[in-house]
Amino acid sequence: MKFLSLILLIAILGCTKETNRSDQIDISLSGDISTLDPANCYDQICYMAVTQVYESLYEFEYHKRPYTLRPLLAEGFPAISPNRLKYTFKIKKGIKYHKSEFLPEGREVKARDFVNQIKRLAFHGTRSQGWWLFDEKIKGINEWRNKVQTDLDLLFKEEISGVSAPDDHTLIIELVRPYPQILYALAMSFTSPVPEEAIRATKNDLSRDNVGTGAYYITRYNPTQEVILKKNDFYKTSVYPSQGDRYAHENKLLKDAGAKLPFVSNVRLLVIKEAQTDWLNFMKKKIDIVNLTKDHFPLALTMEGKIKPEITEQQIKLYAAPTLTYWWLSFNMKDPIVGNNLNLRKAIAHGINNDKYIELFTYNIAQKANSIYPPGVAGYSPSVDLPYKYDLKLAKEYLKKAGYPDGQGLPTLKYDVRGTDTRKRQMGEFIQQELRNLGINIEVRINTFPAFLEKSRNGELQFWQGGWILDYPDAENVLQLLTTANLPPGPNSSQYSNPEFDKLFSQLREMDDGEKKFALMNQMEEMVNRDLPWAMQYYSRNYILYHNYLKNYRYSDIINNSIKYLKLEGK
Repeated sequence: MKFLSLILLIAILGCTKETNRSDQIDISLSGDISTLDPANCYDQICYMAVTQVYESLYEFEYHKRPYTLRPLLAEGFPAISPNRLKYTFKIKKGIKYHKSEFLPEGREVKARDFVNQIKRLAFHGTRSQGWWLFDEKIKGINEWRNKVQTDLDLLFKEEISGVSAPDDHTLIIELVRPYPQILYALAMSFTSPVPEEAIRATKNDLSRDNVGTGAYYITRYNPTQEVILKKNDFYKTSVYPSQGDRYAHENKLLKDAGAKLPFVSNVRLLVIKEAQTDWLNFMKKKIDIVNLTKDHFPLALTMEGKIKPEITEQQIKLYAAPTLTYWWLSFNMKDPIVGNNLNLRKAIAHGINNDKYIELFTYNIAQKANSIYPPGVAGYSPSVDLPYKYDLKLAKEYLKKAGYPDGQGLPTLKYDVRGTDTRKRQMGEFIQQELRNLGINIEVRINTFPAFLEKSRNGELQFWQGGWILDYPDAENVLQLLTTANLPPGPNSSQYSNPEFDKLFSQLREMDDGEKKFALMNQMEEMVNRDLPWAMQYYSRNYILYHNYLKNYRYSDIINNSIKYLKLEGK
């Protein structure tokens, strides 16, 4: 039945006329879409599809900075017990899932659906990238995980002692320790409710299906080409925000306060891997937004970073956006070559000219990193310095100490890149050339982004560019990337494991922001710099162009469900 439904859907789409683009937002994606399952979507590409379809208990205010949460599927903020271990949430009534083959008439969201999704994150069979959110945090969840393993029947039959739904609109979560970040976790798509009907019908494989409550639902899905989304006419979870920061007021972004969402009927997410093709499509108005890359900068910007007059004349606007995205060179600490040789890692850290890298690949827009914490995280200090810098003489000394003078005897290292486009290849070749100057030979391995993620989850990378977009603006979200508990398939792809670091992390994760927490952050950063699983590169700053007919646009790398706020006037 599922296969037949897919054939009929494709046939219907194939017979329809081209969508009226005056009521369609067209956005490009730089790579293939890895999954539609909210339990496994953990990159910006799949987020663009998943977060328009699925919703969580909370979301970030679209027009507020610093970032602030507001209720989405929750009625309000939870009742919290005095010991900070019990959270009681009320679920909004009358919110329905999209109609689908699993729910032909849709049905109301129930608290039980949140319970099932939390179970899916813990369930071995899901292999969820979101398991770290609740690992050893919810009462009984680890015992449940070990007992149920991959038995799908037990997923439904066995209960987690710390997660319950006493009625259809009440969700209770009981913790084993204080977890100040839990509301951030419940704002992530990982924790979006999924109906039992869909889990059973797909045998827990939701990688190509969608059954959410969001402002849009998917009518066509081809992970290597495009995703077509259609407006949910019955959407009533949220309205356009009425509050914002100075930027929102100055740019008159609150004119639609209280308006019904979404504004636009159709959305097309188009996979375009080449920057030049992306640019041409943007200039022809076949896509509405372009995130500028190295290849675009000379076309769009002056050397001072201003938009060129000839671009402005075409009714195109520039948005310069700070981000919570940052990058580093990552080493597999379990690799017998790079992982077992600190001096080799030091040689590499001193042997790469990050200033030149930033100039070539970000047009000097990125900010050179000075810390493992990015700006925007409480406790970040602009006065901190990294213990390595570009110095070929020192790099060669460390290489000699590593036992490989001028690279003699060192096997070829494998450097994996995160995509197949020209820019990703050139970034890999830059690292290759820089280290060749030391006598280190590098094999650049090209991967599709989903293939790169799979290698990361399996711990199969040796040396690569690591990157992270903060899930929420808290140091805990940075440091958890290096904990033993998050070894692959978790997000600790460097496979760094340090008991002392883990012990300090267990203290920091329960702390509210303040001087004690900030001191602990500094101590943990010193450990990372000493052991060097990461050699920091830069913090991203995005320059984005969009056509003037696109209204209410505002970039954020942690607010992904933003298409519902966008409006078209005169496209």
